[in-house]
Amino acid sequence: MPSVERVVTVARPLEKVWDYLTDFTTTEEWDPPTVTTVRTSGDGGVGTTYRNISTFLGHDTEVEYQVVACVPHQLFELTGWATGVDLRDTIRFEEADGETTVSYRSTITPHGVGKLAAPVVKGGLELLGTRVAAKLEERLLLL
Repeated sequence: MPSVERVVTVARPLEKVWDYLTDFTTTEEWDPPTVTTVRTSGDGGVGTTYRNISTFLGHDTEVEYQVVACVPHQLFELTGWATGVDLRDTIRFEEADGETTVSYRSTITPHGVGKLAAPVVKGGLELLGTRVAAKLEERLLLL
């Protein structure tokens, strides 16, 4: 099960960073492969759903996400489903000395024929993780 984690620390208040990242539609601004993300139900808390279209390894993929954990200013977690894969995105938040640290972990679980692509996905995910972290830091510094 390929996964990647990146940590970004910015000199921005936790509340602003939390508000920005838990509005998952902002992935259009900080997640390079995202083409569009639309909230399809809910208020942003547990049970809220999103439809995301992303380009990964040259293919557009539609992902249905659902918020499965939301602990204010600490944890925001979503699971997603797409053809051939299940996803879990976990975002953790910490504040210290006027800075906010965001730990973002993405796990992809291939199933069926998707298992055959796992080695390729792992390499692509590592590269993508680095791109996401850079863009995320850039956007958070604008808050």
